[in-house]
Amino acid sequence: MVSFFFWFLGLQATLFGLELTPWAQSWFVVPWTNTLAAISAGIVKLFDPQVVSQGKVLQSAHNGFAVSIEAGCNGVEATIVLVAAILAFPAPWKRKLVGLAIGVVAVQGLNIVRVISLFYLGQWNFSVFEWAHLYVWQALIMLDVLIVWMLWVRTLPRVSSAPPTAAAAAN
Repeated sequence: MVSFFFWFLGLQATLFGLELTPWAQSWFVVPWTNTLAAISAGIVKLFDPQVVSQGKVLQSAHNGFAVSIEAGCNGVEATIVLVAAILAFPAPWKRKLVGLAIGVVAVQGLNIVRVISLFYLGQWNFSVFEWAHLYVWQALIMLDVLIVWMLWVRTLPRVSSAPPTAAAAAN
């Protein structure tokens, strides 16, 4: 478990460091954030056709309220924590790849719910928006990462640490 912990910390440090590079920002983080805004707007348009997205901004054409999806709110950091946890954990690579695919979709799915809920909360009551944005959703996204990782770990085959018995060795 100590090995997992150090790999987890090292992978997080590496991935967070890479995320801050200009290359990663322009080729990964900005397109990711813009796509998040576009997907959120596409879902909201099903119920409210007066919503537009431009870049990282989701805006109501009806009342002008807008949310801008900034660093820390685009789910990249939460995804980095999940990726580091899955990659650091001792498991077969096939299982890791499946966990990464499902886990990233789960975290980003909840992040879309987060963006949409904050978009409507901000139009309803800005004080509630700020509280939900700063406290509730920060905790829920990280809780989602923890739950997704724990569920993934539970799907892994158990490794027995007991030495084989003489009867099992004879078979």
